[in-house]
Amino acid sequence: MAVIKDIVPEAAFNTWFLPIIPLSYEENKFTIQVPSQFFYEYLEEKYVNVLKVTLYRVIGQGTILNYRAMVDRTTGGSVDYPAENTSLMVKKSVPADLNKAPNPFVRPTPQDLDPQLNPKYTFENYFEGTSNKLVRTAGEAVAQNPGKTTFNPLFVFGPSGVGKTHLCHAVGMRIRELHPTKKVLYVSSHLFRIQFTDAIRKNTTNDFLNFYQNIDVLIIDDIQELIGMDKTQNTFFHIFNHLHQLGKQLILTSDKAPVDLLGMEERLVTRLKWGLTAELYRPDLDLRRRILKNKISHDGIVIPDEVFNFIADNVTENVRDLEGILVSLMANAVINNREIDLPLTKRVIGQAVRLEKKQISVQMIQEVVCNYYNLELTAIQTRSRKREIVQARQVTMFLAKKYTDCSFSHIGKIVGKKDHATVLHACKTIKDQIETNKSFRSSVEEIENLLKN
Repeated sequence: MAVIKDIVPEAAFNTWFLPIIPLSYEENKFTIQVPSQFFYEYLEEKYVNVLKVTLYRVIGQGTILNYRAMVDRTTGGSVDYPAENTSLMVKKSVPADLNKAPNPFVRPTPQDLDPQLNPKYTFENYFEGTSNKLVRTAGEAVAQNPGKTTFNPLFVFGPSGVGKTHLCHAVGMRIRELHPTKKVLYVSSHLFRIQFTDAIRKNTTNDFLNFYQNIDVLIIDDIQELIGMDKTQNTFFHIFNHLHQLGKQLILTSDKAPVDLLGMEERLVTRLKWGLTAELYRPDLDLRRRILKNKISHDGIVIPDEVFNFIADNVTENVRDLEGILVSLMANAVINNREIDLPLTKRVIGQAVRLEKKQISVQMIQEVVCNYYNLELTAIQTRSRKREIVQARQVTMFLAKKYTDCSFSHIGKIVGKKDHATVLHACKTIKDQIETNKSFRSSVEEIENLLKN
């Protein structure tokens, strides 16, 4: 443990390594006990290299790591899991230079080229919502026919944590599945910039260009990081032109729209707008719930409904926050041997995101009302005259007028593109029903409580 403590931060050591119990070392197999399958998966994903180095230093080469995860604390039931890399031998060869562009004179086949894709990020776990429907649909179309659609380049922008990188990997993985002969490469702009700087230093810029111009599907993440880097932008401009003219697919992400990339060459910005420019928004309530359900199911976490609802209602900015909250809750519950309850959840969320008094908006009202009536968010935007949809639409208009400063005309424009008179009629109808129907009044009050809590 002393070796690990010197390697990782104290907080990470206390959370992920103190609960580990060494069990046995037999025939080069070292078995450690971890509190749960979740713990095993997290250690394998984040800290397997730390465990490798520690075992090599303490025991030596050839040690095989084995996890024993507790599945039932009352009976002591457990399940054994081998480490992902069974043999923890440490090779003495010089580590690869991750910042160096591969040698273009040895043109890699698709099988030899490492696409730098994370197989965890797929379309299967990239759930669709109103915030990402366009982007997801475009991504699937590109994956079916890379370079052959009008979505070339596909430029996706939005704030951090809303799913841009996940989409990139999902598209790349699907292309590799459907078109195994295509050379696919995912690279961050930061790494692209480092590779280019290294090429200049070693006078191998032509090699650098040749390598990238032989890619069939080039995925560049966080293109805004090239702002102010004139030489790098110029080189990327020529790579872009070459690939686009040959019908190769380009996929780019940014935290800003092309028009807002101040400091980017105008000729490059123009090309970024040639294909489809699509924005990713923060996940809506329905999408947050679907992401949470999937994560909870995958990690085998059991949480009360009130905890689930509190997380979905309060962790609103991005998907990374949702996943981080679940990791923190699980760690706290395991280490402190307590159930995941609402007080613990409020404390953990309070440490991760700012819990402020909600500023109720028309969008928020639409989400809460549709969720209450178990309707798709798009339902109240349609012309449907179904009773339940009409009622949800009218309740939304009534609450929008009550809780926002929006005019009747503005509310109508947002909610189903209705006119001023329709909103006025809806508000009067709902008010009359509240005064005469006790059950309906209770329903509206429940929705109001959901808005406030």
